[in-house]
Amino acid sequence: MVLETLNPMHYNITSLVPDTVPVATVPILILMCFLFLIWNHEETSSIPGPGYCMGIGPLISHGRFLWMGVGNACNYYNKTYGEFVRVWISGEETFIISK
Repeated sequence: MVLETLNPMHYNITSLVPDTVPVATVPILILMCFLFLIWNHEETSSIPGPGYCMGIGPLISHGRFLWMGVGNACNYYNKTYGEFVRVWISGEETFIISK
């Protein structure tokens, strides 16, 4: 009798999990997706430059300045976006003004 109660095959695992768990997870997942979209939403800037894209834009911008150097990276951004550009250097928004 003791061995029969300790046998894991004796119990049905689906009876241990209530039926409401899958029903409750759907609204929670929808709420989390909605909050994620709000958190990643940004106002579009009127100043041209690389996009933010969930923090990837600043990493690429900073990496370009480290890799190419300040002068070459400024020339690249000026050729790509124009004479007034918004970029990120060390995580801070920086404006490049040139003509």
